[in-house]
Amino acid sequence: MKNPSKVKAFGIHLRRLRESVGMSQQDLADEAEIAKITIQRIENAKYAATIDMLITISKALDLSLSELTDF
Repeated sequence: MKNPSKVKAFGIHLRRLRESVGMSQQDLADEAEIAKITIQRIENAKYAATIDMLITISKALDLSLSELTDF
């Protein structure tokens, strides 16, 4: 991972966004059709999300991609 501090900051941002709309990790995983463990890993900075995942997560949270990545 080339930018661990940014990956960690994004994970914190994603968790806050998810919680602000009242979704659990499982809810987001189901809506985005991504495994719950992947959501956990992204939020805990163990995995850097791909652009495809970011697009899918933004749709699941009903946000634009720029809103999702503005942290």
